[in-house]
Amino acid sequence: MKKIIYFLFASLILASCASYQYNTMRDEKIDFSQYRTYGWLPPVDSLSKSYFDNDIARTNILDASNSELNAKGLTYSKDNPDLLFRYITIVNNKSRLVYGTSYAWGGPWNWYRPWFSPYYGYASYPVAKERYRYAHLIVEAVDRKTNKVVWQARGSGEVNSPEKATTNIAKVVKGIFKQYPISSKK
Repeated sequence: MKKIIYFLFASLILASCASYQYNTMRDEKIDFSQYRTYGWLPPVDSLSKSYFDNDIARTNILDASNSELNAKGLTYSKDNPDLLFRYITIVNNKSRLVYGTSYAWGGPWNWYRPWFSPYYGYASYPVAKERYRYAHLIVEAVDRKTNKVVWQARGSGEVNSPEKATTNIAKVVKGIFKQYPISSKK
């Protein structure tokens, strides 16, 4: 029974590490069905030199984005596109507390150790800080006529290595473009 509980707990932790969060903003006054063509602006200089600042990552981002935009019914155009897209990549160093547990009897008021939880004999308290990297891929759509950003979406998640981050780009881009105001034509 302990092995099953341990396996379920480990699976939950691993599944939570692999997830991404998506956020979006848009100009609510704009009808996005008016946009038929798109082009690309150069990527914004990012803070992720060792993760996404390479030809493979750039190609993966652009290929996945082009595929998603074509599925939305937009056509790529070098000459006077309606929308101009650009992307920004950021990788931050972060830290979080790591908690330890203790088993001892503390009485009903946990007077044995003040950090005990209200459950008799069990406590969870911070023991260390763990460092990790958190990446963001931001895609913006700029109206060519007004030169204003009309839509922005971000996919964020924990990354362990540049190789794994580059491999997951298609998944993140797909999640980002699910946020785009027009549904897919397919």
